[in-house]
Amino acid sequence: MSRDDIAGEWDVVVIGGGITGAGILLEAARRGLRALLVEQRDFAWGTSSRSSKLVHGGLRYLKEGQFGLTRESVREREHLLRHAVGLVEPQSFAFGDYVGRKPGKRAFLAGLAIYDRLAGQRTRHYYSREEFAALAPNVATDGLRGGMVYMDAKTDDARLVLRVLHEARRHGGVARNYMAAEALLREGAAGATGATSAIRAVGEFGALGACGAVGEGGAGAAGDVCGVRLLDTLSGQRHEVRARLVISATGAWADRLRAAPASGPAASTPSADVRLRPLRGSHLVLPAWRLPLAQAISLMHPADGRPVFAYPWEGVTLVGTTDVDHHDDLAREAAITRAECEYLLSALHAQFPQLHLTDADIIATYAGVRPVIDSGKADPSRETRDHALWLEHGLLTVTGGKLTTFRVIALDALTLAATRLPELRQQLAPQPVFAATPPPRYTPALPPGQAQRLQGRYGADAQALIDAARPDELSCIPGTETIWAQLRWAARHEDVRKLEDLLLRRTRLGIQLRGGGIDILPRIRAICQPELGWSDPHWEAQQADYLALWATHYSLPKQ
Repeated sequence: MSRDDIAGEWDVVVIGGGITGAGILLEAARRGLRALLVEQRDFAWGTSSRSSKLVHGGLRYLKEGQFGLTRESVREREHLLRHAVGLVEPQSFAFGDYVGRKPGKRAFLAGLAIYDRLAGQRTRHYYSREEFAALAPNVATDGLRGGMVYMDAKTDDARLVLRVLHEARRHGGVARNYMAAEALLREGAAGATGATSAIRAVGEFGALGACGAVGEGGAGAAGDVCGVRLLDTLSGQRHEVRARLVISATGAWADRLRAAPASGPAASTPSADVRLRPLRGSHLVLPAWRLPLAQAISLMHPADGRPVFAYPWEGVTLVGTTDVDHHDDLAREAAITRAECEYLLSALHAQFPQLHLTDADIIATYAGVRPVIDSGKADPSRETRDHALWLEHGLLTVTGGKLTTFRVIALDALTLAATRLPELRQQLAPQPVFAATPPPRYTPALPPGQAQRLQGRYGADAQALIDAARPDELSCIPGTETIWAQLRWAARHEDVRKLEDLLLRRTRLGIQLRGGGIDILPRIRAICQPELGWSDPHWEAQQADYLALWATHYSLPKQ
């Protein structure tokens, strides 16, 4: 199917190409629905490529009494560890027990005991001062009494989105990037008002109906949504697509779509009383040699007691995250502020004083905006990470939630969608997120561990990626765990429309290498330009745009 061949009738149109939208597309397509996903920028452009890369149960949510959310998250973490091997990987976390530092040993171990029980595990958690110093070298030793170690998981968030979209396409789902929802199509006349909404306390209810989300109410009230007018932002062409149900999975942008101009005989006034609070989470990226970690290090920031992590990821070390209200225009990419940078550096100075880390050690930065449900708490970190769903006259909005629970969120969305798509009601049992695929054949030129890594990221296509590689393209790009062949495969098969798609999402070279990978751009060009079919002027324009974007949004902010 070409980019233009999307007009016509669909069962479901999903707006938003992050992990929530991708999960909904997969769950809809595998149940036989004719499903289309559109994303106004690139797949995973927003929050889903800018997260902390953690697939975790949310240990800190126990402190807030959110046992249901933690239980659901732990179960989904374990599911992903089983079914997304090579893409979702175990990661141990170490937390030092220092004199006078909170939470203390007793409280932390009590939380870990509950955490283990929720996961059906039982492991040793506490280590003596000497053992902990060996497990976590370079940590501050003044006042160190010992430390706790627990298990969670990590992933490449953008590649997780792409793998889910690939799986959805195997089931007949269709996904288009750079396809903006310009207006909602409506039919019917204005009448009674009403909408169904639910803030889902994840795991607390056996069925979505327990939250009150059992029907829509006020059918035809403001003109039922019956489709979407789309704008191809690359070609300028417009399309009108009809759908039995439109699902907004636009995250922090959800309120904008609900208030978007309507095309049809009646306009809509949003009636659900759910408010979003966009929160920015920013991160630093350092070379692995400058902050070498075998364990992830978890600490409480000395200034405000917020959790901060430093952890090994894809050949570099990530440090994050902040949690601040984001007041900038959501149409612009988020970027770290100087204050956030200083905040994270001060955490590193407290935990690793002997390393004397400075601005010069930072390779790159990145920031994302989380769609958090606003409950009015003064401290952004105390806001719930539950997800919310509401159905208004044919528009189903899904927002909030966590990367880890995307499968649960998708199934909750389909449960509510079944009020309009009754054939779904008997098909909502959870299924493994990915179909089992055979591992790639042994290839001597492939570095150790790469076969499993590629299988996790590309599924059944991993062998084809290896087979398509030129003889010198199976080695790792220095400073990363990415092999050169991934660039060729992405350019050939993965909907790359801009150079930033290739370097910030199909691969993560833009945040793994200094200058966004400027030193290897000539080789990247030699590999990818022929595959993309770009002329020399087009490549040069794309390269200039990418480097300008990197300098303003992924580099270190000036003093």
